[in-house]
Amino acid sequence: MSSSPVVFTAASGGGTAGVGGRTAKLERAYLELRHPPSDGGTSQPGPHLGKIEFQFNPKELSLAKSASWQRKPATGVQGAGPVEFKGTEPSKLTLEMFFDATDTMGDKVVKSVEQLFSCCVPTDQSHDQQRGVPPWVIFHWGGLTGFVAYVSQVQVKYTLFTSGGLPVRATCQVTLEEISGEMPGQNPTSGALSARRVHRTVAGDTLAMLAWREYGDPTAWREIAEANDIDDPMRLRPGSELLIPGAEELTARS
Repeated sequence: MSSSPVVFTAASGGGTAGVGGRTAKLERAYLELRHPPSDGGTSQPGPHLGKIEFQFNPKELSLAKSASWQRKPATGVQGAGPVEFKGTEPSKLTLEMFFDATDTMGDKVVKSVEQLFSCCVPTDQSHDQQRGVPPWVIFHWGGLTGFVAYVSQVQVKYTLFTSGGLPVRATCQVTLEEISGEMPGQNPTSGALSARRVHRTVAGDTLAMLAWREYGDPTAWREIAEANDIDDPMRLRPGSELLIPGAEELTARS
């Protein structure tokens, strides 16, 4: 198996960045929690469930992509056997979250860590449906918004405590694994994965305009409407988030 990790570094989470002498607005990173799909599929996340805000923006993000290969042993030859490509592995995003409550010496750190741990535990709603699935998460931070994933691992290191033993400072390493899968009608042997992203609407946005921008076809707005359960395509509230299906999904359905 081969992998290609990429590390993104960022400026300190406590300041703003300037471009051409202008001060840019500081955007705070956060994890949006979504209910898992009620149908048990992997086509799109369910309704909004919650939000985990970064107290400080991450200093760096590590993104890894792997390809799976299998080499077959060759009997009676000196060289290695032939290699066969088996498929592409999901992307993995690793980030660090730092929590500090030394200003109040309260339980804010403990609650934040518990919220992260809850991302590895099935939701109450999925339990009621006898499926038992943890929430989906979407990482939001400026241009990196739209990584739809599940939390595969949370590691916490407490570094400061009150005299009573209450943790008031913690560093958490969180690993997110991309969620993707076959779409209905897709060739199961193709190994193709659906690439989706999230778009935050602004004033003047229309579904037709988004479809033209994404697919070069304004008539494909129905695909976006269907993916977001939109009944009235003429009313898009600025600031709302739309899940944009990948272009390959349109091809698979046509």
